[in-house]
Amino acid sequence: MRYNLEDKPRLLPMILYGLQWWIVTVPALIVLGLVLAKLHFGADSIAQGLYMQKLFAILGFTLLIQISFGHKLPLVVGPASVLLVGILASLSSSIPAIYTAIMIGGIAMALMAAAGMLKILQRLFTTRIIVTIMFLIPITLTPTILNLSFKDASNPLFNLGFLLIITFLLIVLNRMLNGIWKSTTLIWGIILSSFYLYQFHLNPVKVPLAPADAVSVTYGLFIIPEFEFGVIFSFLFCALAILIAEVGSIQAVGKMIGADQMEARTKRGVFFSGISSAVSGLAGVIGSTDFSLSPGIIAATRCASRFPFIVSGILLILCAFFPPLIQMLLLIPNVVMGVVLLYVMTTQFAAGFQMLVQQKAVIGFNDGVIIGMPLMVALLISFIPGEVTAQIPVIIRPLLGNSLVMGIVVVLLMEHLILPAKKA
Repeated sequence: MRYNLEDKPRLLPMILYGLQWWIVTVPALIVLGLVLAKLHFGADSIAQGLYMQKLFAILGFTLLIQISFGHKLPLVVGPASVLLVGILASLSSSIPAIYTAIMIGGIAMALMAAAGMLKILQRLFTTRIIVTIMFLIPITLTPTILNLSFKDASNPLFNLGFLLIITFLLIVLNRMLNGIWKSTTLIWGIILSSFYLYQFHLNPVKVPLAPADAVSVTYGLFIIPEFEFGVIFSFLFCALAILIAEVGSIQAVGKMIGADQMEARTKRGVFFSGISSAVSGLAGVIGSTDFSLSPGIIAATRCASRFPFIVSGILLILCAFFPPLIQMLLLIPNVVMGVVLLYVMTTQFAAGFQMLVQQKAVIGFNDGVIIGMPLMVALLISFIPGEVTAQIPVIIRPLLGNSLVMGIVVVLLMEHLILPAKKA
């Protein structure tokens, strides 16, 4: 390593490394944030912009707190895709009910970390279950990718070709490029593909603004909590999935760079991640988690110092107070968002298969059934007709209609009750 965990780079290298980590953080923030902002508020660009501003600010402060008081590791913070799936499955409920559930899930995460329950949960969530959850996320996001790519498309065949060709190009570029170019593949993909569409296929008009007082009525700085049992129950499963992913990310980076006191770092990291999700829920935005893509970037740059993340956190907060930047992000075409989601979810599958092979999670036929059954259940629920979902009782609809939660429930049953591993 050129810089180890506690090494402080000189000012210019620290700014450059911090800028790089900021660039790596922004794509996921843009994609997940804009998907939700547009779904929640339609053409209301004022509410969309406020959503993105709050998301940038909370993620920036979360990053600074984690680096200074939490796990103190070089980990990228971003919106939790697990929560995105939960939100999409609960859109029939009100915005306050959804984000109240996220707030409660964050509080539960923090309490579990503070009470020392991480070891128990790690035993419950075996490698097969973790791999299955990694596979469930892309499957449950497939309807969203389709909706972004083809909704209101004047030429669906063009959109299909654009979606596949640009995704293949991103995969090829990610294989060919190195260093910061590899880390910024998504950024360049968003910029160039958006430029192409506006140059040849779209009219570069601004999103129509809603009346200035509309957002104050529907969406402010904080939500008024609204409690729905079914929604809360489903998001508690999402919180468990985030907790396990958080532990995995912290452990992976910690082992890679040889960090000490990993048990304490993990406990603090999960605790502050839970607090961040609770604050996010109260503010009415998606919660955050630490991403597991840091090891590859650390290996490419040979910089494991945590201090450049201070620059990244400050940049994220500054973005929150620069509305023109947010308005510019709102102009990214929906089909480009679909491309990026397809690319990111492809890499999610790749990471899951890599863990499956490395950890030897599938040895026999029954091991494959344990993973396959919940994936099929999630696939069925993801594409179940709306009229069928409407017949599910309202109180349990967020649970039975949530493909991610049902997938997690099924894999837990398969792993521990239906097809438990035989003891030697």
